[in-house]
Amino acid sequence: MLPALMFMALTGIQPARGQTGKVQWQAKWLRIGYREDSIARPAQYFQKRFVAYKKIKTATLYITAQGLYEANINGKRASASYLTPGWTDYNKRLQYQEYNVTELLEKGDNNLTVAVGDGWFRGYVGFDNIRNRYGTQSAMLCQLELTFTDGSRSTIISDESWKSGEGPIRSSSINNGEVIDATKTVNCDQPVKIADIGYGTLIPTESNAITKHETFKPIKIITTPLKETVMDFGQNLVGWISIKLKGQTGDTIRIRHAEVLDKAGNFYTANLRNAQAMATYILKSNEEMIFEPHFTYYGFRYASIEWIRDKKAIIPADYDATAIALYSNMKPTGTFTCSNPDINQLQHNIVWGQKGNFLDIPTDCPQRDERLGWVGDAQVFSRTAAFNFDVNSFFSKWMKDVAADQQPDGAVTHVVPDILGGFGGSAGWSDVATVVPWNMYVAYGDKAMLERQYPSMKAWVGFMEKNSTNSLWNKGFHFGDWLSYRSPDDDGSDAITDKYEIAQCFYAYSTELLIKAARALGKTDEVSRYEALLKNIKEAYFKEYVTANGRVMSNTQTAYVLALNFDMLPEANRATAAKFLVNNIKSYGNHLTTGFLGTPYLCHVLSRFGYTDVAYSLLLQDTYPSWLYPVKRGATTIWERWDGIKRDGSFQTVTMNSFNHYAYGAIGDWMYRVIGGLDTEESPDGVGYKKITIKPHPGGKLTWVNLDYESRQGKISVHWKIANNKFLMDVTIPKGTTAQINTPDINGANYKIQNVSSGTYHFEN
Repeated sequence: MLPALMFMALTGIQPARGQTGKVQWQAKWLRIGYREDSIARPAQYFQKRFVAYKKIKTATLYITAQGLYEANINGKRASASYLTPGWTDYNKRLQYQEYNVTELLEKGDNNLTVAVGDGWFRGYVGFDNIRNRYGTQSAMLCQLELTFTDGSRSTIISDESWKSGEGPIRSSSINNGEVIDATKTVNCDQPVKIADIGYGTLIPTESNAITKHETFKPIKIITTPLKETVMDFGQNLVGWISIKLKGQTGDTIRIRHAEVLDKAGNFYTANLRNAQAMATYILKSNEEMIFEPHFTYYGFRYASIEWIRDKKAIIPADYDATAIALYSNMKPTGTFTCSNPDINQLQHNIVWGQKGNFLDIPTDCPQRDERLGWVGDAQVFSRTAAFNFDVNSFFSKWMKDVAADQQPDGAVTHVVPDILGGFGGSAGWSDVATVVPWNMYVAYGDKAMLERQYPSMKAWVGFMEKNSTNSLWNKGFHFGDWLSYRSPDDDGSDAITDKYEIAQCFYAYSTELLIKAARALGKTDEVSRYEALLKNIKEAYFKEYVTANGRVMSNTQTAYVLALNFDMLPEANRATAAKFLVNNIKSYGNHLTTGFLGTPYLCHVLSRFGYTDVAYSLLLQDTYPSWLYPVKRGATTIWERWDGIKRDGSFQTVTMNSFNHYAYGAIGDWMYRVIGGLDTEESPDGVGYKKITIKPHPGGKLTWVNLDYESRQGKISVHWKIANNKFLMDVTIPKGTTAQINTPDINGANYKIQNVSSGTYHFEN
């Protein structure tokens, strides 16, 4: 494996860094000065040759594009960042990057070449083979600022003196892949055109740079029943394949990408829908060459390789392939391991689902013709995400996009960046506006994000309030408990929860989070107003959706989970509702039936109301539907559906069946906070793990658990085991913090409570 830091050390190039000062832009936006092939749309190359007459002390490149860019100086990449400038709503916010390129420049002749691909700006993105989402023409802007050893300065700007042309990248598309023809060389012999775009939307980069991370060699080469040559890399990942090829001039190699093989063992791409997900390489000689894409990415475990010579397929022979994982350069912060190998694989799958889908924005899936920033997926997973990696800056950037795309009436769009025409306002999805800022505040103590997002939070609650009658929100379109259990036997056991019942619960939840945010920010005048609103919301819920005997209307697991998790019921009704929930779970043979909105809170509710044993039974369940069913089917990431691969080996519908979809991985939050027992207080002086709570809940026949978390305060460790009929726990608390330690007996009862400051401790019960 080649982690990002090692790659940077070996190559000497760095990802984009935070802006150190405001750029005084002199550069001009450039477009090509020739008529392009409007069908294939080859990458556009912009080139400037210049002479540095003095020795260079420092050189800084500022650059962006409408499209994706790759800058090279004297034949070397200017950065270890990929897919720049990232994805934002380009009409409102367009990032530029800053690179220290001093080591790439020379005294004397220099060559700055920038390739621009379609990317998210005008390429095939999202559904239905639609392109030109933000415009029909690409453009590039760059400014190279030089400081010489004698103290003098010079600036190279993109302007009329540049040249444009084409090169080996013959087409590129997020959804469809890339074509590289090595018989073509970069030929910039055409003029450029100046584009009147301006600097008004430009912002310094806020993204965690997308960089290269782990590498994988094929664990085996398969010849399928259909005689396809397929490489199995052993891990469903997101990125691309770097491949060494040796053949004859004109040989064409096509690499297709897939997540799974079908039940017969053949290559399967039907679930990619319209995405071609292909890399095509054309050789120029019999010398060994290395190819990899520039302006696309793929979600895959398997790759088929087809070799064409003189219009005939030949058996692939002389090649060496390495799969490279690409994802936003987030610092790993949390690890969770235990005595159960299946749970460890589940945690592995959660982490890799996050890696693959945290690619500048939190995408729903990385492989088919979608790859969008669905806001519901992000909000349900955000707390889990903050355990696995440091995602504060990742979400900070994206939440600015959420606010930028928020509609005038306060509705939050279904996807961000929004390419679906402003549609939004769905319960559980639009609540990203309140949930993510609050979760980041709790995990990192980031008061600045909470303050910045507070108007967006208020606007979303205001949208629900305006669309309610007598505090009952029963209007509009809602996705509901997406992909909840549907019986394969049509026996009437489908778990369908009323969408407006769900909406009322999330109306209350977002209002409660707004109240918490107002308190944290000292907005005391607003607290009382929203407390009164919350009281009315809960009373309206109880009146509309709760029977005289304490059942909730839909009588599903999700209905009870949301009612209990968001305290929609009076205290006197909660224990009864929890029993109804447990009885429902037992009626399905100790299986969950929840979808995207009920699943994140299911085990938390069970533990809260004294049914941790039932929560463990769900976690350890390995038949459909369950978290471990995909594990038993060989999954290496989280699936979109509980039964993406059915019990008979066939697949779910091709219209929606991703095998890398992190939402159901939200169980990771419960694993960290309840099994491992690590949590932080939510008080202003406790958030960000300044005041720590450690309270493990043993069960599920686990004999040991190791949890390590690198908080903003330092490393926290909770390692517990059961031995000699005792519960033994070793804990590390970082400097400047305090912790309440709750040590259970082996049955998860009779907790001993101790308050400690920083240090390393051993506890027994």
